[in-house]
Amino acid sequence: MANEVLPGWLREAGADAIVMAACILLILAYYAFHRKRVQRDPTYSIHYVNDMTRRIWVESVMSGTGKDIMAVQTLRNFIMYPILMVSTCALLIVGTLTLSGQAGNIANSWHAINLGGSHSAGVWIVKIMFLLVDFLVAFFAYVSAIRLANHVLFMINIPREAQSGHDVLSPSHVADRLILAGKMVALGMRTLIFAIPLAFWLFGPLYLLIGTVGVVGFLSRLDRHQRGL
Repeated sequence: MANEVLPGWLREAGADAIVMAACILLILAYYAFHRKRVQRDPTYSIHYVNDMTRRIWVESVMSGTGKDIMAVQTLRNFIMYPILMVSTCALLIVGTLTLSGQAGNIANSWHAINLGGSHSAGVWIVKIMFLLVDFLVAFFAYVSAIRLANHVLFMINIPREAQSGHDVLSPSHVADRLILAGKMVALGMRTLIFAIPLAFWLFGPLYLLIGTVGVVGFLSRLDRHQRGL
């Protein structure tokens, strides 16, 4: 019985599955190339430069005096962005859930320009689930960034004399938390960027491939530290 069902499923969703696999391989190839390039020259990556900048900033603030207000204002500005994006992700999640309930009504109209992909309502729901998971990852990444930055907000103003004997309150440890918060913000932004090809996938696998190629090309410049600019 299973052998009779499998060929039909492959005929229905085969093109979408093949294109999705090709897009995943393309993304993995990009990150493998980026990783090797960073191993040769860490400053090639904007993420490395950002992490280094945050570490130097924290050590400068915690080793001196008179920078408390500046530090609080900087962290407050840092936190404002993930707060805004958490609200945005929540709206996107609600909108995606609403869209999932309209599969039978709008799938056919959205598939009007679908070239070679499946028109099945079941495959449509799978596409919506991928998009929903993407937004959920972004939501929790931004929430984690807010949590970590709030920790840093208190830790960075601890007097120098109170830091002695407490390794968890050292500038290095505080910088690690701020760097992790920055990584969570970057992860949230990255997942929202990858929502672009996933949204195009709703119109057909060809558009998923085009969107992925465009996003990888964009990331190749976004992840690179542009010297002299």
